[in-house]
Amino acid sequence: MSVKRMLFVCTGNSCRSVMAEGIARHLLARAGVLAVQVESAGVFAVDGMSPTRETVRVLQEVDVDCTAHRARTLTAQMVEQADLVFAMEPFQVDEVNRRAPGMRNKVHLLKAYGRSSNESAGSVHIPDPIGKPLEVYEVCFAEIRDAVERVVKSLGVAT
Repeated sequence: MSVKRMLFVCTGNSCRSVMAEGIARHLLARAGVLAVQVESAGVFAVDGMSPTRETVRVLQEVDVDCTAHRARTLTAQMVEQADLVFAMEPFQVDEVNRRAPGMRNKVHLLKAYGRSSNESAGSVHIPDPIGKPLEVYEVCFAEIRDAVERVVKSLGVAT
């Protein structure tokens, strides 16, 4: 496995990228894969902000504790150091590419990664649940979990 570092990106680094990071770490650890570093950041994050209560809750339901997480703003260095970068929405892909020109080949939409063009018909972005009811977070979490499982399988790791 050549992937050593994965980076998940969303807007504020308090919901979606936190969920993706938590799920990826959990799946990799469960498979005994300790060589892959998993991180997250936000294109417009408020540094130091905690995850939302709803994010903490949906992750706790799968035995993932994200309470120590603190939001960080995406930097070019984070992108450069990552082997794979996954964003939740097309505007975030654009923002990653703007901050780290020349890194386009490693930046992907999470929901579209590893899918055929037939499977990708329909929406490939994962909407921001911030400020919405817990049920919206649960739907968002399910979409992210499916996508992250596909990413981890693509690395040759059984989930």
